Amino acid sequence: LAEMSKIGLPVPPGFTITTEVCEEFYKLGRKYPKELKSEVEKNLAKLEKLTGKKLGGENQLLVSVRSGAAISMPGMMD
Repeated sequence: LAEMSKIGLPVPPGFTITTEVCEEFYKLGRKYPKELKSEVEKNLAKLEKLTGKKLGGENQLLVSVRSGAAISMPGMMD
């Protein structure tokens, strides 16, 4: 989606948590990197401002979570 956005195709606003974060999660013994929470909160706030909606609010911001990897791994979020 990020690449589609870069070339000007209409895609909903969003943000990406990279595969490097996943690698760090495993390096830290299945613990989230300390910066992750604040980065997610910062980007959610940007989405809320951009859309005029709020996650968990009355005018709900609806999000979609997609998984991806360097190689295809169907069902990996199961």
